[in-house]
Amino acid sequence: MTHVQPLPRPSRDDYYMGIALAVRRRANCLGSRVGAILVLDDRIIATGYNGTPAGFTNCDQGGCDRCKNRHHYVSGEAYDLCVCVHAEQNAILTAARFGIAVAGATCYTTTRPCYGCSKELLQAQVVGVRFLHDWSHPKESLRKAYESLQDHFPQKVLSVPIEDPDAEWAVSAKRLKESVKTDPDQVP
Repeated sequence: MTHVQPLPRPSRDDYYMGIALAVRRRANCLGSRVGAILVLDDRIIATGYNGTPAGFTNCDQGGCDRCKNRHHYVSGEAYDLCVCVHAEQNAILTAARFGIAVAGATCYTTTRPCYGCSKELLQAQVVGVRFLHDWSHPKESLRKAYESLQDHFPQKVLSVPIEDPDAEWAVSAKRLKESVKTDPDQVP
């Protein structure tokens, strides 16, 4: 009988981030594709990915004007005009829809939460955030306020640096860099 070496057991952070990556595969936003999960008492209580609300035409099929016409909008602005629901918002809303309390949970998300999602996570009493890909507010004048907001999570906002084989597909900034490399005449 051949003895097979077991695979190394992932840390809890790596395990949960891996699940957030799997959730992200459902995202249909034309911008960045994000997956998020909420974990409470070492159990996943909700998942979410970014895309249009249920019953709407999907973003990748033209359902969101902001995403369809990205060249008309500055990065990090006009989220109020975007019909896509962010992954972190969807996770909170899914929990609410099914009557699941999220107070005390940790959010694992494939991209660091934006300003709005950070506020909503704090208001829902989520105590910590773990992210894979970094995001900072594109307006330098708002970065300090954004960082100050994220400093309010009792269990901090921390990076979980695991491999992401689909990063170019998922992270719009990486796609933009790659497209500029292949087409130098393209203006970001």
